Amino acid sequence: MLRIGIVACSTEGAALCYRTISLEGAQMLGPHDHPEVSLHSHSLARYMVHIRANDWAGVAELMMSSAEKLARSGADFLICPDNTIHRAFDLVEHRSPRPWLHIAREVAKEAQLRNFKRLAVLGTKYLTEGPVYPEALQAAGIEYRVPTKEQRERLDQIIMDELVNAQFLSRSLAYYVEVIRSLQEQGCDAVVLGCTEIPLLVTPESSPLPTLDSTRLLARSAVRKAVEG
Repeated sequence: MLRIGIVACSTEGAALCYRTISLEGAQMLGPHDHPEVSLHSHSLARYMVHIRANDWAGVAELMMSSAEKLARSGADFLICPDNTIHRAFDLVEHRSPRPWLHIAREVAKEAQLRNFKRLAVLGTKYLTEGPVYPEALQAAGIEYRVPTKEQRERLDQIIMDELVNAQFLSRSLAYYVEVIRSLQEQGCDAVVLGCTEIPLLVTPESSPLPTLDSTRLLARSAVRKAVEG
């Protein structure tokens, strides 16, 4: 069985990813069982210095640093449960010591399986204003919509001030639901929870649209790859 390496960024997202690997592993392998997992994380603060400066090469160097440490620890392949820093993915993948799964591509595969045609994409402003999901969804033949600029700013504020700090407030959930409903009115038939902490706030039960939980989808794909070798 292959060992999974987690290139972590934010604590809550990485924790949800690891927890999902453990739970999904037990479903496939039996009680309390799961593939071996190694995790390395630079602090979110170090990442944000580069993200705020639009320095994706700097982000890539942090990701490469984690990738190299995880490769030395025995990881066979890598995942990153952080959508935003996938903006640096193309600067990492070709020189990485181990192969990667790409979070947005895994979401696109699930959307295809469920026959969704137009996705609402939520996440940080750096994600929703960048190419990560447009490239993955266009390659899969799926349309997408993102929130307005004002909505993107408010959603980003909630993520960075609350969700990454494990604060999940009812007023913030109400705002996310409002934004999802506005995208539903634009013809979206599902919503990508494209920040790894959003699923801790927005559940399938609270969302006006079916949810595509990027964190859990990536973790499940990693378990399958580890088990299948």
